[in-house]
Amino acid sequence: MLIINKINAYIGLLLTVIAISICPMIKVPFKGSWNLYQTDERLFFISIALIAITSLCLFVRQLRMFRLLSFVLFVWGLLMAAAVYFKTNHYFDSKFFDKVLAKTIHYQWGWIVLLVACLLLLTSVKKERLQV
Repeated sequence: MLIINKINAYIGLLLTVIAISICPMIKVPFKGSWNLYQTDERLFFISIALIAITSLCLFVRQLRMFRLLSFVLFVWGLLMAAAVYFKTNHYFDSKFFDKVLAKTIHYQWGWIVLLVACLLLLTSVKKERLQV
């Protein structure tokens, strides 16, 4: 039987929405800090859809699907971080310009908030045996 810690689940969902929509993900010179929508719109919309489906599974008490989607959201966060890294390091075809761009663009604290929120979602559901 699956048991859910609702406080961790609700805090995790709230933090994922805040991390995806508001928190700065990268710092671009001359433009300032960018959130995920300004970095890549496709990653933003896929992330919002994953969060919406995960929250729907929580509210209709489909805990197996919620646990699976929490894991998918965690892996998706890692893939997003890797995608942004490769996009900044291989934006141009020239090695010189890629190195200059990679040195000027820096990750911000939004990635940490996103991964902590995904870890909260992962640890909110646990399996427990029934006592007969």
